[in-house]
Amino acid sequence: MLLAIYLNDHLAGATGGRGLARRAAANNRGSDYGSFLERLAVQIDEDRDSLIELMGALDIDVDHFKVIGGWAAEKVGRLKLNGHWFSYSPLSRLLELEGLTLGVRGKLALWLALNEIEDKEPRLAARNLQELIERAEDQLIQLEEYRLLAVPEALSGTPG
Repeated sequence: MLLAIYLNDHLAGATGGRGLARRAAANNRGSDYGSFLERLAVQIDEDRDSLIELMGALDIDVDHFKVIGGWAAEKVGRLKLNGHWFSYSPLSRLLELEGLTLGVRGKLALWLALNEIEDKEPRLAARNLQELIERAEDQLIQLEEYRLLAVPEALSGTPG
């Protein structure tokens, strides 16, 4: 079933996104970015849970290999140069915010796609797709605000 493949692919992405969100929140604890990233990490966890619940309502099994792949991809993504050998850098923050933005855009695409087939799949009708769409859109607005704050510090060495 193509829908099962699609949802499991998004679950793998959500798993990687959850790891990235948690890491970004931990790396920014105590900074201006920290409280936003902590709230975002909680929301990303909740959105991932919503996807799992939705899959259950559709009788779609979780593909644990894909989930592990999403987890592993996030871990491998940490192995990139950030201008500092052993510490967090302003570039790390910018890249994390951009990675989170890509993930939330993917999540929004998922909710919008499911919303398009809601009339053909009655088990989707009871879901809160419109709320999930609105939350993803709000997350993108906030991510962009924080990303733009991070740019000057990361790319020119001056605080935003």
